[in-house]
Amino acid sequence: MSSANRAVVLLVLVHAAASLLHFLHNAAYLADYPNMPAWISPLGIYGAWCAEAALGALGVLLLFRGRRSGFVLIAIYAVLGFGGLDHYTLAPMSAHTLAMNATIWLETATGLVLLAFVASAVPRAR
Repeated sequence: MSSANRAVVLLVLVHAAASLLHFLHNAAYLADYPNMPAWISPLGIYGAWCAEAALGALGVLLLFRGRRSGFVLIAIYAVLGFGGLDHYTLAPMSAHTLAMNATIWLETATGLVLLAFVASAVPRAR
């Protein structure tokens, strides 16, 4: 595995950790998040994280097998990390606690770094 691929794997793990932190916070404090739809449950939040993480893990697995298509799945996984910003469509940033904002922005930032790295690594991987 190339050094670029190893770096992508490390960034996937960092993003997965940030995403897990955000999702765990969502599930634990669901009632405190402003204007969350009533149909969202902690179990649903855990399931959504597992589905997203599985996509990133599949991308990594494909990279381990030398398949460049893994980059596509990892890029999609990174973009899914921007989903936390949807909280701000329900209520302004000021309506969220510091911890809520911190977990949202940490997940977003790690997703952005991962996406930027994948975008720069793909042309070099040819």
